[in-house]
Amino acid sequence: MASVVAVCTSKKKGTKKEAVAEGLLKEDYGLIGDAHADCQTNRQVSLLAVESIDKMRHLGLKLSPGDFAENITVEGIDLCRLPIGTRILVGDEVILEVTQIGKECHAACAIRRQVGQCIMPEEGVFARVIQGGSVRPEDKVEIGEVP
Repeated sequence: MASVVAVCTSKKKGTKKEAVAEGLLKEDYGLIGDAHADCQTNRQVSLLAVESIDKMRHLGLKLSPGDFAENITVEGIDLCRLPIGTRILVGDEVILEVTQIGKECHAACAIRRQVGQCIMPEEGVFARVIQGGSVRPEDKVEIGEVP
Protein backbone atom coordinates (compact mmCIF):
# COMPACT_ATOMS: atom_id res chain seq x y z
CA MET A 1 0.00 0.00 0.00
CA ALA A 2 1.25 3.48 -0.87
CA SER A 3 1.63 6.05 1.88
CA VAL A 4 2.82 9.52 2.81
CA VAL A 5 6.44 9.56 3.99
CA ALA A 6 6.57 13.27 4.89
CA VAL A 7 4.66 16.54 4.67
CA CYS A 8 7.00 19.49 4.09
CA THR A 9 6.68 23.25 4.04
CA SER A 10 8.78 26.39 3.70
CA LYS A 11 8.18 30.11 4.01
CA LYS A 12 10.27 31.00 0.92
CA LYS A 13 10.03 29.74 -2.66
CA GLY A 14 12.99 27.86 -4.18
CA THR A 15 14.32 26.53 -0.88
CA LYS A 16 14.37 23.16 0.79
CA LYS A 17 11.26 22.43 2.82
CA GLU A 18 11.13 21.18 6.40
CA ALA A 19 9.07 18.19 7.47
CA VAL A 20 6.10 18.90 9.74
CA ALA A 21 3.96 16.52 11.80
CA GLU A 22 0.78 17.51 9.94
CA GLY A 23 -0.20 19.75 7.06
CA LEU A 24 -3.56 21.28 6.27
CA LEU A 25 -4.48 21.43 2.60
CA LYS A 26 -7.12 23.93 1.55
CA GLU A 27 -9.28 23.52 -1.56
CA ASP A 28 -8.03 25.58 -4.55
CA TYR A 29 -5.27 27.02 -2.37
CA GLY A 30 -2.59 24.50 -1.37
CA LEU A 31 -0.72 23.74 1.85
CA ILE A 32 -1.52 26.38 4.44
CA GLY A 33 1.66 28.15 5.56
CA ASP A 34 3.70 27.15 2.50
CA ALA A 35 5.26 29.73 0.17
CA HIS A 36 3.61 28.15 -2.89
CA ALA A 37 0.08 28.21 -1.48
CA ASP A 38 -2.37 30.51 -3.25
CA CYS A 39 0.07 30.99 -6.12
CA GLN A 40 -2.80 31.34 -8.60
CA THR A 41 -1.58 28.40 -10.69
CA ASN A 42 -2.47 24.74 -10.94
CA ARG A 43 0.77 23.95 -9.09
CA GLN A 44 -0.71 24.33 -5.61
CA VAL A 45 0.99 21.24 -4.15
CA SER A 46 4.11 19.37 -5.22
CA LEU A 47 4.69 15.65 -4.75
CA LEU A 48 7.75 13.47 -5.13
CA ALA A 49 8.22 9.74 -4.66
CA VAL A 50 10.80 8.63 -2.11
CA GLU A 51 11.92 6.19 -4.80
CA SER A 52 13.01 9.22 -6.87
CA ILE A 53 14.95 10.62 -3.91
CA ASP A 54 16.57 7.18 -3.48
CA LYS A 55 18.00 7.46 -7.01
CA MET A 56 19.93 10.51 -5.87
CA ARG A 57 20.92 8.87 -2.59
CA HIS A 58 22.55 6.08 -4.61
CA LEU A 59 24.86 8.77 -6.05
CA GLY A 60 26.16 9.31 -2.52
CA LEU A 61 24.05 12.32 -1.61
CA LYS A 62 22.55 12.62 1.87
CA LEU A 63 18.99 13.70 1.24
CA SER A 64 15.81 14.01 3.23
CA PRO A 65 12.18 14.56 2.28
CA GLY A 66 11.69 18.22 1.40
CA ASP A 67 15.20 18.68 -0.04
CA PHE A 68 13.71 19.00 -3.53
CA ALA A 69 11.10 21.47 -2.26
CA GLU A 70 8.26 18.96 -2.50
CA ASN A 71 5.28 19.33 -0.19
CA ILE A 72 4.35 15.67 0.03
CA THR A 73 6.80 12.80 -0.22
CA VAL A 74 5.13 9.46 -0.93
CA GLU A 75 6.24 5.88 -1.34
CA GLY A 76 4.78 3.04 -3.35
CA ILE A 77 3.46 5.01 -6.35
CA ASP A 78 5.28 5.85 -9.58
CA LEU A 79 3.98 9.42 -9.57
CA CYS A 80 5.72 10.62 -12.71
CA ARG A 81 3.85 8.04 -14.82
CA LEU A 82 0.39 9.24 -13.80
CA PRO A 83 -1.66 10.95 -16.52
CA ILE A 84 -2.64 14.59 -16.11
CA GLY A 85 -6.07 14.73 -14.46
CA THR A 86 -5.48 11.67 -12.26
CA ARG A 87 -7.01 11.99 -8.82
CA ILE A 88 -4.80 11.16 -5.84
CA LEU A 89 -6.61 10.35 -2.60
CA VAL A 90 -4.60 11.10 0.54
CA GLY A 91 -5.72 9.99 3.99
CA ASP A 92 -9.44 10.11 4.69
CA GLU A 93 -10.22 13.55 3.25
CA VAL A 94 -7.81 14.98 0.70
CA ILE A 95 -8.31 14.73 -3.05
CA LEU A 96 -5.61 16.09 -5.37
CA GLU A 97 -5.69 16.31 -9.16
CA VAL A 98 -2.45 15.94 -11.12
CA THR A 99 -1.94 19.08 -13.22
CA GLN A 100 1.68 18.83 -14.33
CA ILE A 101 4.54 16.34 -14.45
CA GLY A 102 7.96 17.92 -14.06
CA LYS A 103 8.91 21.56 -14.31
CA GLU A 104 11.64 23.67 -15.80
CA CYS A 105 14.60 23.88 -13.47
CA HIS A 106 16.47 27.14 -13.90
CA ALA A 107 20.28 27.27 -13.70
CA ALA A 108 19.93 29.46 -10.61
CA CYS A 109 17.61 26.96 -8.88
CA ALA A 110 18.49 26.89 -5.18
CA ILE A 111 17.80 23.17 -5.01
CA ARG A 112 20.19 22.42 -7.88
CA ARG A 113 22.87 24.61 -6.25
CA GLN A 114 22.41 22.93 -2.86
CA VAL A 115 22.01 19.32 -4.01
CA GLY A 116 24.00 19.41 -7.26
CA GLN A 117 21.18 18.08 -9.41
CA CYS A 118 17.41 18.40 -9.46
CA ILE A 119 14.99 15.56 -10.16
CA MET A 120 11.89 17.73 -10.14
CA PRO A 121 12.09 18.51 -13.90
CA GLU A 122 11.36 14.87 -14.72
CA GLU A 123 9.89 13.26 -11.63
CA GLY A 124 8.15 15.98 -9.64
CA VAL A 125 4.38 16.04 -9.80
CA PHE A 126 2.18 19.06 -9.28
CA ALA A 127 -1.45 19.04 -8.29
CA ARG A 128 -4.34 21.24 -7.34
CA VAL A 129 -6.36 20.63 -4.22
CA ILE A 130 -9.86 19.42 -5.13
CA GLN A 131 -10.84 18.66 -1.53
CA GLY A 132 -8.81 19.81 1.46
CA GLY A 133 -8.05 18.27 4.81
CA SER A 134 -5.15 17.14 6.96
CA VAL A 135 -2.21 15.15 5.72
CA ARG A 136 0.21 13.27 7.98
CA PRO A 137 3.07 10.85 7.52
CA GLU A 138 1.79 7.27 7.17
CA ASP A 139 -1.55 8.39 5.66
CA LYS A 140 -2.58 6.02 2.88
CA VAL A 141 -2.32 7.23 -0.72
CA GLU A 142 -4.53 5.80 -3.45
CA ILE A 143 -4.92 6.55 -7.10
CA GLY A 144 -8.43 7.56 -8.15
CA GLU A 145 -9.77 7.92 -11.64
CA VAL A 146 -9.31 10.54 -14.28
CA PRO A 147 -12.66 12.39 -14.30
